[in-house]
Amino acid sequence: MVTYVSKRLGQSLLTIFLTVSTVFVLIRMAPGDPAYALAGPLASTGDLEKIRISMGLNEPLLTQYGIFLKELGAGNIGKSYSFQAPALEVVMSRLPNTIFLAVLAILLAIVVAIPLGVWMAKRADTKRELGVNVLTIAGQSMPDFWIGIMLLTLFAVVFPIFPSSGFTSWSGVVLPVTTVAILQIALVSRMVRREVGTNMAAPYLTVARARGTGEQKLTWAYAMRNSSIPILTTLGTRFAGMLNGVVVVEVVFNWPGLGSLVVRALETRDYPLIQATVLVTSVLAVGVQLLIDLCYPLLDPRVRLGKVSVA
Repeated sequence: MVTYVSKRLGQSLLTIFLTVSTVFVLIRMAPGDPAYALAGPLASTGDLEKIRISMGLNEPLLTQYGIFLKELGAGNIGKSYSFQAPALEVVMSRLPNTIFLAVLAILLAIVVAIPLGVWMAKRADTKRELGVNVLTIAGQSMPDFWIGIMLLTLFAVVFPIFPSSGFTSWSGVVLPVTTVAILQIALVSRMVRREVGTNMAAPYLTVARARGTGEQKLTWAYAMRNSSIPILTTLGTRFAGMLNGVVVVEVVFNWPGLGSLVVRALETRDYPLIQATVLVTSVLAVGVQLLIDLCYPLLDPRVRLGKVSVA
């Protein structure tokens, strides 16, 4: 167990390091000049050069990377150009709103997708199941921003039931959470259908059914239990993905999370702010995945971490 946890921690740290390093290089290779974005079009060449020197952007890329790693090791990821404050503090001030949105969306997905997936598995290949399956495929195919715009137009403009933007009341939560949750519901319900359907057709359930075990127990105590690992893995992966992927939805609904912060950071070429956002979301995503891995033995006693692969 200790060996397994140590190995996974090492892999997690390496993943975070490679992610942050890749972003460091890519944003500096992208077109655009942070000095120009900060000083504006009326700045002289001399002013721009002074800003670049103050930011350390006049140094070679390898030197900048070395300074970045040294500061990162000391717990300092830099000062935001646009906020004139430590980039990590700026990100942490917005992070709770993004986590709040992601948690509500994944809870809604769990409440809807698991019963829906079981319902589809028990009615596989019927006309009703086919109709629901088509809807889940449609939900899986539509991009988040399009769903958000449609919901916004319908329920905030045509029928002004919910506010169109911001997070000033609980009613303002409904449309963003629903937008994020629709894709998760479509993906998770289809996966639950497949896993539960496979387990329901397994020989051990046929034997249990022949012995008189009720369908409810067969479904929820046996089939769902044996499907729990892939379901948990999918939910964890989706949740981790949401922490990085709700940017567009947050922009559509003017949600005060990391989305608008990332957009502003990209517009102003605010390198420290971009790096801080990537670092924080990577740590959260990898942490969630690690926590899920450690939960496997609790769901299936046959799994022994460090001895049997859980992949």
